[in-house]
Amino acid sequence: MVAQFDQPQGSSDGGAIMLKAAERRLGIIFALADGMKDERQAGKVRHELDELLMQRVMAIACGYEDANDAARLASDPVHKLLVGRDPKKGEDLASQPTLSRFENSVDRKELFTMIEALAETVIERHRQRLHGRARRITIDLDPTDDPTHGQQQLSFFNGHYDSYCYLPMVGFLTFNHEPEQYLVTAVLRAAMRRGRWVRWGF
Repeated sequence: MVAQFDQPQGSSDGGAIMLKAAERRLGIIFALADGMKDERQAGKVRHELDELLMQRVMAIACGYEDANDAARLASDPVHKLLVGRDPKKGEDLASQPTLSRFENSVDRKELFTMIEALAETVIERHRQRLHGRARRITIDLDPTDDPTHGQQQLSFFNGHYDSYCYLPMVGFLTFNHEPEQYLVTAVLRAAMRRGRWVRWGF
C-alpha cells in the first residue's frame, strides 16, 4: 500500500471538521455575526460577514493566528468546507487585506454586543442541559496576564506580572455544585489597570 499526500486538494486540517460540527450545534459564529453591521457597498461584497468571521475563527482555532496565512488557506478544501463552500469548486476564501479590513471595521459597541451574544449562547446551552433547574450559579471573574512582544497597541508594563502584557478579564460560570467551570466571556484590557479595577470595570 502506498499513501500519497501530494494531491492539489489536500489539507492538513481535517480535524477542523469536528469544530464545524460543534459550531453547527452551538451556533456561536452566527450569533456573533448578528451583532455586526455591514456598511460595505452591496455590489462589491464577495464574502458575507458570517463567512469572514467563520474563516477567521476557524483559522485561529487551527493554529493560523496571522491573517497573512489567508493567502495559502484561501484554496484549502477543508477551510472552504468550514465556511460552507464546495471544497473543490467553491470560490476561494477571503484574502489577507479583506480580513484585515474586516477586523478593523468592528467598533466597540459591536464588540460588546458580540460579548453578550457569546455569554447568552453559553447560558442557553446550560439552561437546556439542566432543564432550567439551576438552583445556584457562581460567577468567577479573574484578570490574567497575556504577555506581548513588540509594539502592540495598548501593551503596557504591569509591575505585578513584571512584563509588558495585556490584562484580559475572563469570566466563568459554575452551576449548582458541579466541579466544572464554563468559560462565558473574555474581555481584552490594557495592562495598566490593577486587577481589582478591571474587576469593577467589567
